[in-house]
Amino acid sequence: MAKKEKSEYLIQAVSHALDLLEQFHGETDELGVTELSKRLKLHKNNVFRLLATLEARGYIEQNRVTENYRLGLKTLELGQTFIRQMGLLRQSKPVLEALVKECNETTYVAILKDSNIIYLDAVETDMTVRVVPRVGSRLPAYCTAAGKVQIAHMSDEELENYLPAKEIKRYTKNTITDRELLKKQLKTIAEQGYAIDDEELDVGVKCVSAPIRDYTRRIIGAVSISGPSMRFTDDRMNKELIPLVTKAAKEISSKLGFQ
Repeated sequence: MAKKEKSEYLIQAVSHALDLLEQFHGETDELGVTELSKRLKLHKNNVFRLLATLEARGYIEQNRVTENYRLGLKTLELGQTFIRQMGLLRQSKPVLEALVKECNETTYVAILKDSNIIYLDAVETDMTVRVVPRVGSRLPAYCTAAGKVQIAHMSDEELENYLPAKEIKRYTKNTITDRELLKKQLKTIAEQGYAIDDEELDVGVKCVSAPIRDYTRRIIGAVSISGPSMRFTDDRMNKELIPLVTKAAKEISSKLGFQ
């Protein structure tokens, strides 16, 4: 008897439910039945049944004011479980905590997903003026230190997949929007082993980041130190923060088997 392909075991109703959940991404936080019906190309009655099932299990909830739907707490719980189970986080947490003790600035570990970075974990400084952690947020790779340090080692062909297809969006006056200038900077980043976000995403916020590698030598993430630009002077960056973040990245990489 021939072995069936996994695709032959797919349950259509489950696929539709997952398709529905995946509509809530990026900046889309609420959707109505009509919009979901159009996006999924399903009859409204089918969408209602899917929503009712997911709502009963806590994966979807309804905004009683707008009557639109949004993701429920159960999806967050699943995401947190995934994050806790990742070896990267288990190995990086104590390093992030030690890093904060040394420089008293907020530290992060981030991964690259599509053309964005996602901060998986953060350890905050106890300073009154600080950068608000963005754990779980998707931020553009090309204007963040954690993103640039991960895409810097890519070929030109690979890099095109991580840069906006059309115009590169400007977030601040320091955002590099010229492709060739950005590629030149990425080449420098690859050579020096760290990247700096000089208020390129948020005004008044600087960040320095170094790549994390696994036992195959592949870059799988980045560790970052972030804080107000008034504390991230060039002198402090060169003498303290850059050495600390590169040391932390090497320590995490070593824990993951990188030699």
